[in-house]
Amino acid sequence: MATSQYRSGVPENWFVDPVDLGVPGVRRDIDSTEENTLAWQTDALCSQTDPEAFFPEKGGSTRDAKRICTSCDVKSECLEYALQNDERFGIWGGLSERERRKLKRRA
Repeated sequence: MATSQYRSGVPENWFVDPVDLGVPGVRRDIDSTEENTLAWQTDALCSQTDPEAFFPEKGGSTRDAKRICTSCDVKSECLEYALQNDERFGIWGGLSERERRKLKRRA
């Protein structure tokens, strides 16, 4: 009987959408709306790690960031975003700024 009393006290709207909370690995189906153009960032492994690894000081190592990128599910979306938005700093999609410039020149 205590169980039924407990359950009757649970509000109807108890559910919280994990996407609204920013839970990694959870995304809604992406529309073509501008609002969802960065939805891939929810699944980005870099969002769960130290951002300093992805923006090293000049001459600093990019190895740790690139290692994280190799197993990221949204690596291609990240690189596409960086190329389209001419990101000049940091590691995006597993590539440094210099590597992205070379890639753009080849295209």
